[in-house]
Amino acid sequence: MKEISREQLHAYLDDALSDAEMAKIEQALRDSEPLRRALRQAMQERDRGEHSLGAVWRRERLTCPTREQLGSYLLQVLDEEQQDYIEFHLQVIECPYCVANFADLQALQQEATPQARERRRRFFQSSAGYLHIGRDTQKDETRRK
Repeated sequence: MKEISREQLHAYLDDALSDAEMAKIEQALRDSEPLRRALRQAMQERDRGEHSLGAVWRRERLTCPTREQLGSYLLQVLDEEQQDYIEFHLQVIECPYCVANFADLQALQQEATPQARERRRRFFQSSAGYLHIGRDTQKDETRRK
């Protein structure tokens, strides 16, 4: 079996690997005490607050598109360069955060229209209730003055 690198262990901790890679590392961890020590060392580095540029970049997911950008990608309304970048990020990098976010957006888009209307109605009712309470409280305070 190929040796697992420090970078792969950090990606494992970030849950930033494909399912197959995660399974491979988990199996290797079960079989290797030196690898488990290396994982503990990686975890200690994080606890101390690794502040390298690469660590900050990975931790803050600076290359990840926003949910709004993923939605625009889904609708195919971004310029060609942005579309290509997000496609690369989802299909080649396979960022687990963005893949999950994108899958959620796809599910919402494919949701049946009556379900979407019912969800919007419930959101509106709950929001209107909050607005109504706030308005009544404000009127009561004005009357007391």
